[in-house]
Amino acid sequence: MDINNLNAFIQVAETGSFSEAAIRLHITQPAVSKRIAALEMQLDNRLIDRIGRKVALTPAGSTLLPRAHAIINDLEDARRSLNNLSGTVSGRLNLAISHHLGLHRLPPILRAFSQHYPDVTLDIQFLDSEVAYDAVAQGKIELAIITLTEQISEQIHAQTIWQDPLAFVVSTTHPLAKKAQTNKISLETLSQHGAILPELNTFTGTITKRLFNQQQLPLNITMTTNYLETIAMMVSLGLGWSVLPTTLLNDKLYQLEIGNSQLTRQLGAIHHTERTLSNAAKAMLALLEKERNSGDSLLNC
Repeated sequence: MDINNLNAFIQVAETGSFSEAAIRLHITQPAVSKRIAALEMQLDNRLIDRIGRKVALTPAGSTLLPRAHAIINDLEDARRSLNNLSGTVSGRLNLAISHHLGLHRLPPILRAFSQHYPDVTLDIQFLDSEVAYDAVAQGKIELAIITLTEQISEQIHAQTIWQDPLAFVVSTTHPLAKKAQTNKISLETLSQHGAILPELNTFTGTITKRLFNQQQLPLNITMTTNYLETIAMMVSLGLGWSVLPTTLLNDKLYQLEIGNSQLTRQLGAIHHTERTLSNAAKAMLALLEKERNSGDSLLNC
């Protein structure tokens, strides 16, 4: 079975588009169609139905897809195992990074990695932590540096690098900021005001939702976005309160003390337990471990 044909099938199945698959594979759309046709001929089964511009998997295609992923993952695993025999740190590191970490935690680490290992090409995808987690679980990404979920499956190895304290914040001009200067703000009072939060199914949103559920209080959410920097900007305009990492606090944001409520999330790296890590991935994990143990920035590395 031709691996290029199999990979083309996976890309079409995942994107639902021959043109999008062509962009991902860096080939032309007719070339993608040719590869799919060759695979269908080899397997003597129609795998994809084309209805106008819409693409749908046939029953045969749906049956093949998880097996195609397994074949590609096994081949990639074998390739990494063979490359590791050389002992060199080189090749391509397929890495997923959450947006906030990519902006506020990882730049000095990525710079240090590139300086120490110039023969490694970093293939970085900026993804929501939940998306990156699923990509690692499915074998699509070798290593991800994200907000860690509290429920890690057995197939995922998680390594905590940073504890990330969270703060309740409002604009310095928000009524709650003025009230907090003379009176303590309760979680019940907070629930009566509009909130700007990440989606509640995100790892960070889950932490906030659980706190309010424990006290049987509603969340009055007026806006949602998974970009924390955007939330910080909207809050600074006085459009609502939020829960943000303390690394995002600035002179336009007022930190509220809400009773004894203290929220913290864990940031770290994950990889699949059943996949062989490349030497490049091991080197990245070692650098992250150095960061965790020292507690110092790698800006001067």
